Amino acid sequence: MTTACVFPILASPLQVAIAKAIDAAGGWLGFDDFMALALYRPGLGYYAKDARMFGLMPAAGGSDFVTAPELSPHFGRTLAVQVAQALDATGTAEVWEFGAGSGALAQQVLDALGPKVARYTIVDLSSALRERQRERLAGHAGKVAWACELPAQLRGVVLGNEVLDAMPVKLLARLGGVWHERGVVLHQGRFAYGDTPTDLRPPLEVPGDHDYLTEIHPQAEGFVRTLADRLAAGAIFLLDYGFPEHEYYHPQRSMGTVMCHRAHLADGDALADVGDKDITAHVNFTGLALAGQDAGLEVLGYTSQGRFLLNCGLLGGLDSGSDATSLAARSMAQKLVNEHEMGELFKVIAFGARHQPVWLPLGFSAGDRLHTL
Repeated sequence: MTTACVFPILASPLQVAIAKAIDAAGGWLGFDDFMALALYRPGLGYYAKDARMFGLMPAAGGSDFVTAPELSPHFGRTLAVQVAQALDATGTAEVWEFGAGSGALAQQVLDALGPKVARYTIVDLSSALRERQRERLAGHAGKVAWACELPAQLRGVVLGNEVLDAMPVKLLARLGGVWHERGVVLHQGRFAYGDTPTDLRPPLEVPGDHDYLTEIHPQAEGFVRTLADRLAAGAIFLLDYGFPEHEYYHPQRSMGTVMCHRAHLADGDALADVGDKDITAHVNFTGLALAGQDAGLEVLGYTSQGRFLLNCGLLGGLDSGSDATSLAARSMAQKLVNEHEMGELFKVIAFGARHQPVWLPLGFSAGDRLHTL
């Protein structure tokens, strides 16, 4: 099965680079490798070039999407309450953030916690974003550092907000009852999807014999295993949109979850405008929990973002601070917890380091859904 895309591939250096990668791979490139190039190819990929991709609301222009910290400063202020408890419970004083974006979350956490955080280290692949982060965090220059890789051991609280969804995924397609891995080929000078039979399978058997497209997440699960290997003391909090696997691989979810974002609009064509828009996939939180557990981490909790933030005192935070009386500020903060906005689609999962006393994070004190994974 080959479906041609109507986008000419030689329109940009990135597309030329991807075309060469396809040729070098024998004419078929796995979607995960395609996604990695489209997003992270040095100097050319969506996250690796000097462009203002997010951080502004649509009316302000110049951005493709906005994340929770840019939506409302109450996100970071509330998350800081959880970070503070985690630092105390684990006897640590450092924070590590992956994919810090505009630096908004780092600024909010540092402003809220002050001297409680001795060091805040950002791991980000984008040099352009690192420069934006340096500008935004200039007031905390004495304690903020950047790293391109993890040390052999780390101690502290690890944060990842909307990081997992941008990690490359493998596409699996059941066609006529036979499972295939979906990759990218060249067809008449254009990118197209090409399918090849595979022994790979989703972690759950998908009932029915209808055609079915989905994803598996070896890179995101590998990321959790790497953190498990390096985390000597501390905790990990990952926030993103997704489902437990029984929802992820529901028979009716037959078109997969890959989605693209550009100018605050979403589309499902990952082969168009390559390098000029984000490519994401929802997270399988069951897979993450199992990867962490098998690697020795303690799974501390799993719940919706809305419940997590309410448990950490979001509503109380709205009654204090300089914007306490601002209706607009309250409205934006409510988007973080409302079920029809970010509150239900986004989830939070937490892990504790091995050989560490088990403790209950405040964010899971009510409404923990760990039993649903």
